[in-house]
Amino acid sequence: EVNVSSGITEAVETVDGAVVSIINLQENNFNSWSSYYGIEENSEEFTQAGSGSGAVYKIEGDRAYIFTNNHVVDGSDAVEVLLQDGNRVPAEVEGEDVWTDLAVLSIDAEHVDVAIEFGNSESLTVGEPAIAIGSPLGTEFASSVTSGIISGIGRTVPVDTNNDGEYDWEMTAIQTDAAINPGNSGGPLINIAGQVVGINSMKISSDTVEGMGFAIPSNDAVDIINQLEQNGEVIRPYLGITMIDLAYIPSSQRTSELNLPEDVVDGIVITRVANNTSASNAGLEPSDVIVGFDGETVSN
Repeated sequence: EVNVSSGITEAVETVDGAVVSIINLQENNFNSWSSYYGIEENSEEFTQAGSGSGAVYKIEGDRAYIFTNNHVVDGSDAVEVLLQDGNRVPAEVEGEDVWTDLAVLSIDAEHVDVAIEFGNSESLTVGEPAIAIGSPLGTEFASSVTSGIISGIGRTVPVDTNNDGEYDWEMTAIQTDAAINPGNSGGPLINIAGQVVGINSMKISSDTVEGMGFAIPSNDAVDIINQLEQNGEVIRPYLGITMIDLAYIPSSQRTSELNLPEDVVDGIVITRVANNTSASNAGLEPSDVIVGFDGETVSN
């Protein structure tokens, strides 16, 4: 016998039982011409349209709450959770947020007895161990574990929420080289103590790229998850401007067109102001430059 216990095995053991698979079910659309042409219809009301990962983060009363990615449950007519013991149980979608790609589900608490613990993503160090757990490529590979390191923190990743080819949002993310594959979405990225420091969300998929996965930092996710659990949605203020980084403006234009002092090198430039918004009501206009907001410096 060989003693194979390590920090990684101990961390995985800590969260064992809390990590689950999420199954997106959609209604079967039966057409009248199917029976006319003798095509046998599936007797099942729902079929599996996709799957992802998630984890139980709280057990309260008779409900157990699970986080996952919004895109895992998007478009579903019903959702099921595949537990580690192989049982599939119905889940209720408590809330979804397309912008942060987070969703909260709940199941009957009698099915689980372990909840995962959130860690502090602000204390992460580049190079420390990172462990991803989930269901890559589907439920047949449920509870797969991959490991690597924290490759970067505070990364800005553009996100296209409606698949129209234009970026709608910039997500702040943790970069890791722990293997994240389709199906890992919504699963936890844990540290060596078995705490969730990120929620796996995406990877760069290209023949020329290897080992670039991204996770939503736990400190960002917790606030969103709490709002989804309590309100079913995230309520956001709306400033009402379109903007670009000042860094993208040539230095000659900063002085000639924006009339900026030479020592102003950071900030954002307003390119458009929407009508009847906080920005328009306050008198902000295109070509205004914002260098501070509520006492905080704005650099980009």
